[in-house]
Amino acid sequence: MSYDSAHLGAADSVAESLAAAATALHEAEGRAETARIAVRLARDVVPDADQAGISVVERAGRVRTVACTDEVVRTVDAATSCGAGCATRRQDLWNSPVARVEDITACDVHGPVLTASGLRSALFLRLRGHQRRFSVLTLYSLRPHAFDEESVRIGRLFSAHLGIALESVEVQEQLAEAMHTRDVIGQATGILMGRMNIDAAQAFDQLVRASQKGNVKLRDIASRIVEVRAIE
Repeated sequence: MSYDSAHLGAADSVAESLAAAATALHEAEGRAETARIAVRLARDVVPDADQAGISVVERAGRVRTVACTDEVVRTVDAATSCGAGCATRRQDLWNSPVARVEDITACDVHGPVLTASGLRSALFLRLRGHQRRFSVLTLYSLRPHAFDEESVRIGRLFSAHLGIALESVEVQEQLAEAMHTRDVIGQATGILMGRMNIDAAQAFDQLVRASQKGNVKLRDIASRIVEVRAIE
């Protein structure tokens, strides 16, 4: 999967750039590829963005980078993962979909590391989340005070497209997992029917009881039965 960054840069309007980006995101396969393509697209589409990353932020402030345009992004994410004590304002995203940092080197704790990175300002765009964690698209610029209202507007439009793409990928993966689970349970049911000379309903009941007794997911019980049968 690839996208035409030259076309994005030469697009006559923001709408054309976003449409091209949405198409590229839609054609990506899986969450990992979607994230890798998204950070490059974001860097091309959003004005003044020099680097980009997608990360997961937890309530405690810990940050896990899942995709980035350059390893320097991981360095900065790691250095600023101690929470609100740093000047990155990621914690603001629990209450607002957008946060800006005019100069990330103002962090008292990690200022030298951030200064060495060459990155100066940041724009955080929350993608989705729940009570314990959320995902965020982070755009970095080499200049302080780089992201103006136009950058925020385009960034939010792009993040909306990205959020839809990620939700679509997750639904597809959940459906694929559900199909796989159904197949595995069907195979395990068939194995029990043959071993115990019982019908399908009775075999399924056996799986359910084993799952409840061992406090193990039904899918995992079924997988064990299928794996044991494979090596017999």
